[in-house]
Amino acid sequence: MATKKHTTIIDTTANKALGLVTKVNDLAISTTEKVAMKSIGLTEKGLGLSTKIVKKGIKASAKNQELVFNTLETVKGKAVKFLPKFK
Repeated sequence: MATKKHTTIIDTTANKALGLVTKVNDLAISTTEKVAMKSIGLTEKGLGLSTKIVKKGIKASAKNQELVFNTLETVKGKAVKFLPKFK
């Protein structure tokens, strides 16, 4: 009978330990899933913001490029008028 009590205590302790480990594992999985989903959400927001910034940068670059070409055309027009006089 002494063996039966020790086996029962060992089984009970093992079952309690298994239950605790299962709870810890479930908590770890749940926490990992929450962290992963939050990270994905933040990454999506960051990509959206980056897209907006790049689009605005491209528009600004296009305006600057247009300004440079207009300036070059103006300088070219003036140079064409005045260069023949120096020959």
